Amino acid sequence: MLQKLNKQLERIMPLITPVGVLTGVLFSVHLKDFSYLIPWIFAFMTFAGSLGSNFRSLKEVIVHPFPIIIAMAILHVLMPIWAWGVGHVAFSGDIYTITGLVLGMVIPTGVTSFMWVAIYKGNIPLVLSIILIDTLLSPIIVPFSLSLFIGGKIEMDFFNIMKGLLGMVVIPSLIGMYLNQVTKGRIKDQLGTRLAPFSKISIGFVVMLNGAVVAPYLKHIDLKLVGITLTVFMIALTGYLFSFIIGRFLSGGRDTVISLTFTGGMRNISAGAVIAITYFPAAVAVPVVVGMLFQQILASLNGYFLNRYYNKKVERQESIAL
Repeated sequence: MLQKLNKQLERIMPLITPVGVLTGVLFSVHLKDFSYLIPWIFAFMTFAGSLGSNFRSLKEVIVHPFPIIIAMAILHVLMPIWAWGVGHVAFSGDIYTITGLVLGMVIPTGVTSFMWVAIYKGNIPLVLSIILIDTLLSPIIVPFSLSLFIGGKIEMDFFNIMKGLLGMVVIPSLIGMYLNQVTKGRIKDQLGTRLAPFSKISIGFVVMLNGAVVAPYLKHIDLKLVGITLTVFMIALTGYLFSFIIGRFLSGGRDTVISLTFTGGMRNISAGAVIAITYFPAAVAVPVVVGMLFQQILASLNGYFLNRYYNKKVERQESIAL
């Protein structure tokens, strides 16, 4: 029953996230008080996703760091330059909006990329390594990047970021990997398959709660907000596209390409929104907050595309073989 439910949820993943966002925004008054649950839900999803990995596979990723270097180049060289260029073309002279677009791209990769990579059977040790390294370096990379592109100064609450990372990613991942190692992979079939549908449902809850948190920043809809929304959507979409193309060109392996696509396309928007709201005028926070609304929608659509792409590739190879 749980396996059938999991397959049905995989088919409707592109619908789960937009419905979650819409529900969160519409019922923000009732839901925003439950935002404290987000880290706990994240931790559960990370644990469920890591049951298929072990310490041996993590060691192999660290010993061969080329995919990690590619991911870091996409995250902190290609995409910030692209956002800065698009910002100057679309909002010439509007330094606040341009700063918001750049900030949305220089923040570290999203923790939820781990869950999407697990769902679509990517390289879990690789995505975990990218998240860990990128978050550890973020207190240096983010201020330096903003200073380079915008010329402003910013501080980051390194302790809280690291504490959140430990609770949401590191500890549950280590527990899951340890159980996999101890049971010699049996835990994945015994427990992992049972938790898979609940992990997908949890993504809907996370998106819904995030939508409830950012709802107050989207009350006044005008032409500029529509323009910012379309621009942020286009930049975020091209992030997935660039990552997929570069991954196919430089590595080619299915699991590695999936990991690079999600880590290159997603960002820790929650942290970005906090930084924008805390250290900048409200106008800077708008592009970051808008990105929070459809990041999971784009992730689900790109997951659907990757699934279709690789399934067709397998079918083509089998047809040629026959």
